[in-house]
Amino acid sequence: MRTKENLKVLHEQAVALRRQGKSRREIKDILGPMSNSTLDDALQGAPPPDWTRRPNAKDDHRARARELRALGLAYHEIAARLAVSKSSVSLWVRDLPRPPRLSYEENRRRSAEGVRRYWTAEREVRSTRRASEVAAAAAEIGDLTSREILIAGAVAYWCEGAKRRSTQSAERIVFVNSDAGLIRFFLRFLTSAGVQRSDLAFCVAIHESADVEAAQRFWQEVTGAPAGQFTKPALKRHNPKTNRKNVGHDYHGCLRVSVHQSSALYRRIEGWASAVTAAV
Repeated sequence: MRTKENLKVLHEQAVALRRQGKSRREIKDILGPMSNSTLDDALQGAPPPDWTRRPNAKDDHRARARELRALGLAYHEIAARLAVSKSSVSLWVRDLPRPPRLSYEENRRRSAEGVRRYWTAEREVRSTRRASEVAAAAAEIGDLTSREILIAGAVAYWCEGAKRRSTQSAERIVFVNSDAGLIRFFLRFLTSAGVQRSDLAFCVAIHESADVEAAQRFWQEVTGAPAGQFTKPALKRHNPKTNRKNVGHDYHGCLRVSVHQSSALYRRIEGWASAVTAAV
C-alpha cells in the first residue's frame, strides 16, 4: 500500500515525465506497474502533451465562437455565422461573461446586417436553382420542326401582333416587341412561312431621352438586316415626372417588324392560331 509520502513522490515524478512529453504507457514503464486510477491521481493537474491529443474538427469553430462572444454576439447570432447548433455555442462559451444588453439601434443594425447576409447567400442559391430549372425545361423541347415553328409563331403573333379591328378591313403583319430572343424567333417563323427578308421593314420605337443610335445598332445586329430596311425611329416624348424603370445601357426600346403585302399571310396566321385554340 502506498503511503502519502510515496504518493507525493510518485506525483512529482509522473508530472515531471509528463512535462517531458512522455505518454501514459511510457510513464508506467519508467515508474513501474500501477493502475490507471493511480496514474490518474499522480498526473492530476498535468495536461497531456499536444502530440497526444486527437485533432478536433470543431477547434476552429470553438475559437471563433469565443471571439464572437467576446464581441458581444448572442448565441443565435454565433450559431448562424458558424452554421452550428446553439447547444454547441453554449458549450464553448458558457464560461465567458454575458455581454451587456445592446441598445435598440444596435439591435436593429445587427438584425439588418443578418438579413443582408442571408439574402446575399440566398439570392445566389435561388439564381443557381432557377438557371438549372430553366436549362432542364429547355432540354425538354429540343429542336423544333417546321410545323412546330409555325404553331409557336402563329400563337406568338396572335398574342403580341397587330390584329384586324372590326371597323377596319386592312390586314397586315405588324409585330412589336422588346425581347431580342422573341424577335429572332419571329423572324425565323416568317422564314418558315415563306417570307423573304427583303419584304420586311423595321422601326425602332424608343424614348427620346435614350441613346437612339445605340438602339438602332443593337436591333440591326439582332435582325442582321441592312440599315436601309430600317425606317426613321419612332420617338416617345420624355416625361421627367415619370419614374421609368427601362433606363440604362441595356435599354434598347422596342422593334416593330412589318411585312409588305402580307394580307394573305395574316389570314394564314389567323387560321393557324384558331386551329390551336380550337383544339383545346
